[in-house]
Amino acid sequence: MNDTLSPKPHQETITIKRSHFYTILIVLAFGVGLAVGYAWGNNGATKTAAAQQPAPVQANAPSEPQRVENIPTDGYPSLGPADAPITIVEFSDFQCPYCRKFHQDTYQALLDAYPGKIRFVYRNLPLTSIHPEAFPAAVASLCAQDQNAFWPFYEKLFSGADLGRDIYIQYASQLGLDVPAFNACLTSNKHDNAIMDDSDYAVSIGVSSTPTFFVNGYPVVGAYPLEYFKQVIDQELAGTLQ
Repeated sequence: MNDTLSPKPHQETITIKRSHFYTILIVLAFGVGLAVGYAWGNNGATKTAAAQQPAPVQANAPSEPQRVENIPTDGYPSLGPADAPITIVEFSDFQCPYCRKFHQDTYQALLDAYPGKIRFVYRNLPLTSIHPEAFPAAVASLCAQDQNAFWPFYEKLFSGADLGRDIYIQYASQLGLDVPAFNACLTSNKHDNAIMDDSDYAVSIGVSSTPTFFVNGYPVVGAYPLEYFKQVIDQELAGTLQ
């Protein structure tokens, strides 16, 4: 990829707990950006962003980020046309502050910048060893999906830093969901395997931190600002992104 911005991304890297019986140690598979001029003003808005393309830091890693082909998207929460020229798959954690930062600073602006051209797909990667509410929040989001309310619930979860069972039920009530059914879903364990399968798949393709995005399979690791995502997408649309 040529002439792209690359501010230092914000991300969290950690061991993922697969179940109560064992843990999966995430290995570092993707690099992060080199030093950058990337600063925020007092209001948290991005002021500047300049540097070179992200370079992997893993020993003997390739010099260019490697695409991951055919990431499954069917059946996962998604927004946008099925035939959109750009598919962005996000692996994320509802308790990750950098995932929340991406949502608050970049997510909607990115969709607005490419109306009808982006299909955005969400997949769960709860970092359970440091985020005790990440897995329950993921469960709650899928319980909301059972009532066709994943995206409104997603917005609620990323609207603030507080998470917990009472908050999930409060959000369900505010969104007009069937609260008894939602509450029963929270304790049913019906979505546990799907979330753990998401985490396993993320590990299998080298994801080591949240948030991690794949733009038509091209990895973007960290909460980069809008300008960087736009350059990736513009080059992909132009057919010049390697």
